[in-house]
Amino acid sequence: MRVTLIHNPKAGKQGERDARTALVKLLRGAGHEVRYQSSKDDDWDEALAAPAELIAVAGGDGTVSRVARRMVGRGIPVAPLPLGTANNIARTLGVADVSLEEIVRGWRNPRRVKLDVGVAEGPWGKRQFLEGVGVGLFATLLAHGKAKKKAAKSDRAGDRVARALRMLRQRVKTCEAIALKASLDGRDISGSYLLLEALNILYVGPNLFLAPESKPGDGTFDVVLVSEAERERLVEYLSKWQDNRERLAVLPSHRGKRLTLEWTGFQVHIDDKRWPKKKDKPPPAPAPIEVRIGGKSVEFLTAA
Repeated sequence: MRVTLIHNPKAGKQGERDARTALVKLLRGAGHEVRYQSSKDDDWDEALAAPAELIAVAGGDGTVSRVARRMVGRGIPVAPLPLGTANNIARTLGVADVSLEEIVRGWRNPRRVKLDVGVAEGPWGKRQFLEGVGVGLFATLLAHGKAKKKAAKSDRAGDRVARALRMLRQRVKTCEAIALKASLDGRDISGSYLLLEALNILYVGPNLFLAPESKPGDGTFDVVLVSEAERERLVEYLSKWQDNRERLAVLPSHRGKRLTLEWTGFQVHIDDKRWPKKKDKPPPAPAPIEVRIGGKSVEFLTAA
């Protein structure tokens, strides 16, 4: 099989050259023809135009999402080789804890899964997303530059996840609720929330399992809402998460296709990035934000 390998050389424990050599050797050893491309090159996405039957992505959620968004409508499946910190997309697909060797062997008799690609549109333009869009707790954590720098100092992905959980646990105890004017498929869901997440996959942030009833690829997302009434429930969940990764948060959620928000200056995140970017000039508030899903998807190849 002709495979284009997109690799984030900053992900994983090995050095860039060693990692590249090992990945190419793994794929060629399984009988595949490999075209290698570093995701750090300015023109990395030009490699996606080369003839291929599969796009393999070695990296974390950010790299997988960047590649997947560019493969919409292309008819070529994407296969994650999880090397990141959270690996929420790979975990949703059931391969986060599977060895790379097993994943590649699984391509012989693969399982094919379609994930929806959503769109967020606001005063800063239009962005596609694969994981989700949110307001409140996670968005403010992403905007906190010092937190990201501290997390980056740890070499082990598990340590980085644990560190992020500790920061979230401390922040949720004291963070203020945000008054939001919002609707989901025309139904008013306005209120004051510590967290509002429109989730397209099963996990968010540091592997938090907030929407257990979510069905990725069904043309809808799950909007999880955490008001003051659920603060202690979320604190307890964050405190006990490491005892059971799939522990249910049991938070209020609603399923829908179109979420509208009135932006009044609060932080927003799309996937693992803040929105708008720090350099973007904020528009006059209030301003509308629309998050929608349905109609576009990407096929993923995973081990059966």
